[in-house]
Amino acid sequence: MSILLQDLKYGLRMLAKDTGFTAIAIITLALGIGANSTIFSWINATLLDPIPSVTRTSDLVTVMRGEPSEHPSPPFSYLDYVDVRDNNRSFSGLLAYHHDFMSLTGTEKPQRIYGTLASANYFDVLGVRPILGRGFLPAEEQNRGEAPVVVISESMWRTRFGADRSIIGRTIQINLHQYTIVGVAPPDFQGCMTGLRSDVWIPLGMDQFVWGFNRPGDRGAFWLNVLGRLKPGVDRRQAAGELNLLMQQIIEHSRNVDRGPSQIALDPLWRSPFGANVYLYKTLPMLLALAAALLLLACANVANLLLVHSVARRREIAIRLSMGASRWRLVRQLLVESLLLALGGGAVAMMFTLWTARTFAAFFPTTNLPLTLNGHADRTVLFVTVVISILTAVIFGILPALRTSSIAPITVLKEEAGSVSGGPSRARLTSALVVAQISLSLLLLICAGLFTRSLQKSQRLNPGFDPNHALMASYELGPAGYSGADGIAFDRQLLAKLNALSGVEAVTLADFSPLSFTIHSDYVHPEGYVPQPGESMEINRAVVGPNYLRTMRTSLIAGRDFREEDGEKSQQVAIANQEFVRRYWPHEDAIGKRISLWGEWWTVVGVAANGKYRRLVYAPEPVIFLPLFQDYRDPVIIHARVSGNPQAFASTIENTVHELNADLPVFNVTPLVSSMQLGSIFERVAGTLAGAFGLLALILAAVGIYGVIAFTTRQRTHELGIRMALGAKRGDVFWLVLSQGLLLTLTGLAVGVTVSLALTRFLKSVLFGVATTDVLTYTSVAFLLCLVSLVACYFPARRATKVDPMVALRCE
Repeated sequence: MSILLQDLKYGLRMLAKDTGFTAIAIITLALGIGANSTIFSWINATLLDPIPSVTRTSDLVTVMRGEPSEHPSPPFSYLDYVDVRDNNRSFSGLLAYHHDFMSLTGTEKPQRIYGTLASANYFDVLGVRPILGRGFLPAEEQNRGEAPVVVISESMWRTRFGADRSIIGRTIQINLHQYTIVGVAPPDFQGCMTGLRSDVWIPLGMDQFVWGFNRPGDRGAFWLNVLGRLKPGVDRRQAAGELNLLMQQIIEHSRNVDRGPSQIALDPLWRSPFGANVYLYKTLPMLLALAAALLLLACANVANLLLVHSVARRREIAIRLSMGASRWRLVRQLLVESLLLALGGGAVAMMFTLWTARTFAAFFPTTNLPLTLNGHADRTVLFVTVVISILTAVIFGILPALRTSSIAPITVLKEEAGSVSGGPSRARLTSALVVAQISLSLLLLICAGLFTRSLQKSQRLNPGFDPNHALMASYELGPAGYSGADGIAFDRQLLAKLNALSGVEAVTLADFSPLSFTIHSDYVHPEGYVPQPGESMEINRAVVGPNYLRTMRTSLIAGRDFREEDGEKSQQVAIANQEFVRRYWPHEDAIGKRISLWGEWWTVVGVAANGKYRRLVYAPEPVIFLPLFQDYRDPVIIHARVSGNPQAFASTIENTVHELNADLPVFNVTPLVSSMQLGSIFERVAGTLAGAFGLLALILAAVGIYGVIAFTTRQRTHELGIRMALGAKRGDVFWLVLSQGLLLTLTGLAVGVTVSLALTRFLKSVLFGVATTDVLTYTSVAFLLCLVSLVACYFPARRATKVDPMVALRCE
């Protein structure tokens, strides 16, 4: 221990002697380590800790029925869930839940919140204990309105009730119904779906009083997400096999229920199809791999700095070897110095990560969804940062330490003080490291280019509507006491008032906004179509007001748009998009055909052009539109097309709503071009970070090649003096030095292209409209790297032409 302390003290003194070298090395390492710790903080907060405050999340799996999808609908009815829960042997517990928006009522203005209806065993299966009170009792799951209870979130308890510890037993009103508070959830607990935060939890039986449905008694109503905790010793494959057998038995006993595909699949929470992880589990590990490549580049850069720095210490090392120090002793001392540099870089990186970890949420646009996606620098992130720092010290420190300690003491001591070049072997090692830097830089720049081109391609797509000059604004009538008939009357009056406003070109209502993950899906049966065995008939379904297509400027291919007359007393009508017609009625006239939905027939009166409603990169999907006044929905979103800046009409829209009801909250007032950014969020995250890593790689490569060329040029001062004394022109010397850098660059490009072709194929699944071998990207990146390298070599080459031959000839 005393020797280690001695090495640490000596290392600190040596690093303090050359503050410039130390600062550059620490900053370079901090960039590489900080990139990794930042991405890891996001992974830790999502993939590794998908449900905060829940114990042993590795034992939990989500249960999905039907075809694999990134946006599956809730797979179970309540009765199916009960049968599976009570008859399986693979799970210690299966919970069910459904979440959506609710409103706190009983105050001057309803307050919009996000809530969850949950099975009675919800908190027990998760292993979550309320900080006050209790969870749900088994009998409360069947409660149909008598003495209803609620568990509230810690944030609601703190912000709305002032953290009053006597809150248990008090009542709150949700959607005009009184609930008794029986518990307060832990501070970090947000619910079962990664990225979404619930404010309250209510037993499942209260469905009718919360949202006006009676789904617990309907085996054909698939509305529940199911999550289970595996018993010890049971793996996912075994459990999935048992659940599939149970589902077959359920199907046999309820043949009249149309479920579509019923194959059961179990997924761990880190890649659950329910929540943000279904997208993040592909994006974040890929970004971590790019960050690791950036760290290797930083290591190569610092290793070169150490090799150059060790030239000045050759005599010191030789003297220590002559006095009896072993080579291992010197290697250990040099590695301790490398460790100090790495820990310094790690410390700077950790301070950097305290800020960058929380920037993840900045990528997400304004949305009505209660998103809680963000990283945080906790003890796990700190531990990983320290581990990365230690590994980094070994990676960049071992080669310089071995090379520096391998000198022959007698040879070095015979050298003159000014002759400390280190020989050709050191130059070869530094050149090899530069080739590695160029190769890694090319790989990162190509990845950045591919992601940038992919993002550009997706942004240039025609979404099937015009997002410009469109304003979105939401309101909800149910919590304000409106019935369905009253709500329709209010909507009609509001549309009339909005259409009369100056500057409003067109206006409509809808139960979703495009590219914001708010469109719904349902099981449908197109007339005359026979599904293939196992084919899912679940498609996107939107409920919209009159003149929706005209307002959104979506092309009408055939038929007509919805009208004011499409109401309760008229024929039930629908509009299908082109993809729906192509898939289910190919080469047929869709006008007049019927679609079965919820046991009712809807006649197609129009065919709309395809549009993008979930994500920009998705292929066209079948969509049907239903009239709002025939299938009333609440809440709804105002879609107003205006002349000029949409934001300038925000107050006008709100005032018009308040003319009809002064106490009605209007929320999420935002231009469509802003809200639809959510539909390309994961492409923008990947493109932004890959671009940042590529820019850092370019800078590090330029610094690296400049340092090596400058170092080797100084080594060749004597040689250059002889050449100039024998008649070499300055242009010849300039080209000699420049060609050395160009050779290193071309070698690095050759290696980098080979590595890139081998590795970028793993990006195929996350790129859109761009091949992993895109010639334009490879060519432009290679040209850019060559240009930067030549600029970096220019300054040492220019300095070499100014060498005085008489001074150079005196150099040994």
